[in-house]
Amino acid sequence: MTNPQELIPFVDLSWQHNQIQEEMQAALTAVLSRGDFVLGQAVKDLETAFADASGAQHGVGVGCGTDAIALGLAACGIGEGDEVLLPANTFVATLIGILRSGATPVFVDCDRETALIDLAAAEAAITSKTRAIVPVHLYGQMVSPSGLQALAERHNLLIFEDAAQAHLAQREGVTAGSIGMAAAFSFYPSKNLGAIGDGGMLLTQEALVAQTTRSLRNYGAARKYFHTEPHGTNSRLDTLQAAILGLKLPYLHNWNQARNRIAQHYDECLANLREFGIIPMRNDSGTGHVYHLYVVRVTIDCPLDRTALQLALEAQQIQSGIHYPVPCHLQPAFQSLGYHASDFPMSEALSQEILSLPMFPGMTLAQADRVIDAIAQAVNQGASITESPTVLSAK
Repeated sequence: MTNPQELIPFVDLSWQHNQIQEEMQAALTAVLSRGDFVLGQAVKDLETAFADASGAQHGVGVGCGTDAIALGLAACGIGEGDEVLLPANTFVATLIGILRSGATPVFVDCDRETALIDLAAAEAAITSKTRAIVPVHLYGQMVSPSGLQALAERHNLLIFEDAAQAHLAQREGVTAGSIGMAAAFSFYPSKNLGAIGDGGMLLTQEALVAQTTRSLRNYGAARKYFHTEPHGTNSRLDTLQAAILGLKLPYLHNWNQARNRIAQHYDECLANLREFGIIPMRNDSGTGHVYHLYVVRVTIDCPLDRTALQLALEAQQIQSGIHYPVPCHLQPAFQSLGYHASDFPMSEALSQEILSLPMFPGMTLAQADRVIDAIAQAVNQGASITESPTVLSAK
């Protein structure tokens, strides 16, 4: 394979922004003309539209996804003395949100094939203090709704979804954000529905939870200068960001479908590399998986390690990432929680194997083929060094 000329970025937002450049400018100009920069009309419109699209009754825009978790849990009545289950394999924002609510986080392990929370492990971790479970719909795939609801019913648990990576994801006929009492979303720019800055939203089926979150996000005030929540803060989705998100929302379904098509192509072409230790994360959701990330495992059966594979891709002008290299329970900042290495073997093993490949709407099959060929070439070279059988092509 010839050395490629053009970079294949890990994420490229230019394609979607170029499509709607004039509309984006018009949306921002409309906000500037109205001057409603804080909790303006675009925020209200987005709250309604995103809740409707996700199958929820209420939406509350906040400053970021972490705030959606922290304020949302508090609004659901979760706080000091309550234990909350969460996967060890997640971005640290999940943990921080739980800690900020005042609750005690209790980690559980994940499934090595999907990287999602292991519901059997979650059930084994339940104590008399366990009040809630925060399933993380990781990489764009939902945790099984039926499995979650059965677990919650058996143990009287509140389900609070971390759907930061799962905008409009579906599984078992259910949409992310509509399973339990509430759900948190992030609108970080690289998310499937991304702002041009930070932003987040709480979705809920309960009017009281929505009302309380609206107060908490706005200094604890139910109305101006009338403060009813002592732990209120300033976390309001910016009106300019809401205008951009509202503009993008009608495109989101097609963008998610584009991600899924690229992922299917990856799956089909990488199948030949399974015996060489390159194993894509299993999709249990079909077209409902929205592939915020496309992740493979570089296992011990691979003739080269993950670092070597990343370097080989980099040499071919292909970017990649690792989500996440250090599990939450091993992060230095949270040693006081009392966890140790080997507590969650699946999460720890995955942290050493996972590699995220380029994935974004607007990515072409030709670009995906370049990624696939570069992986196959690197595996071939590694195999020749170790005198293992070689695979000539991934396709």
